[in-house]
Amino acid sequence: MLAMSKVRRILLIDDDRLQQHLIQGFVKNFRSGTFEMEGAQTYDDGLKKLLSGRYSVCLLDYRLDSRDGLELLRAARIAGCETPVIILTADDSEEVDLAAMEAGAVDYLVKTTLNPRLLERSIRYALKLDETLAQLRQLAQRDELTRLLNRREFQRILGEEWDRSVRFKRPFALVMVDIDHFKRINDTHGHQVGDEVLRHVASLLAGQVRTVDRVARYGGEEFALIMVETDRKTAAENIKRLGVLLAETPCVVPTTNLTIEVTLSAGVASSLEDAGSPNELVAVADKALYAAKAGGRNRIVMADGTVVPFSAK
Repeated sequence: MLAMSKVRRILLIDDDRLQQHLIQGFVKNFRSGTFEMEGAQTYDDGLKKLLSGRYSVCLLDYRLDSRDGLELLRAARIAGCETPVIILTADDSEEVDLAAMEAGAVDYLVKTTLNPRLLERSIRYALKLDETLAQLRQLAQRDELTRLLNRREFQRILGEEWDRSVRFKRPFALVMVDIDHFKRINDTHGHQVGDEVLRHVASLLAGQVRTVDRVARYGGEEFALIMVETDRKTAAENIKRLGVLLAETPCVVPTTNLTIEVTLSAGVASSLEDAGSPNELVAVADKALYAAKAGGRNRIVMADGTVVPFSAK
């Protein structure tokens, strides 16, 4: 059952003042939940408000100030808006139904059949569908074991950050991190303990970076960090602090009373200094990571060859 205790904000985009007044009356007569409605009467104002992300659901007129409401919906979807949209129309034809669904609407309602109960049902359905889709997006973007971003989502974000870095000439650092001797942990203590170590390292990584940075499980025992507005040196300093914290916070496995000492190796590369594409940046950081492991592990190697050992002292 969808929880309806909090206030849900509805955006109505319709240039008909009478229709705005009618829908407002319907919303006031909803049987459950608390809803507040705000209106927009033009295409431009409606699109601006929809893209603000302040609304739980949007009601959109099919014909809007001599323009196509579906055009507005398409523009919102292209801009990344995920707010569920219900189309309101005077036309109950199958063509309109299909066009609305293809444009990204979750439902469409014929104005002549509207009443408070029908509108509330449609809105509740839209909210529940949005909740389900959000959960599916979470599953598609997150690694099941560590709850970090998965590799596919990392690649998408890396491409976005690369484009932003090139456009504005602002650097970001890519750090590839690998748990040292992880196979030995699995072979000695079993894969369940190995999973606990992965979760432990993932938790420390996620807890030590800024909210604007991104952490992903790249594969196996390897992690990737995107640190925006950060050069190689600063990124290495941040990762060094993480290594110190990890040395001071070993992985404790409650089910076995084991305490596992964990160390990391890391490779660091900069978007503006070390590569000409996102794929090349990954290759450069990965090469630096390999150098860290080949050089004795428990250290950071930057793309220029500088070695920064982890040390708690």
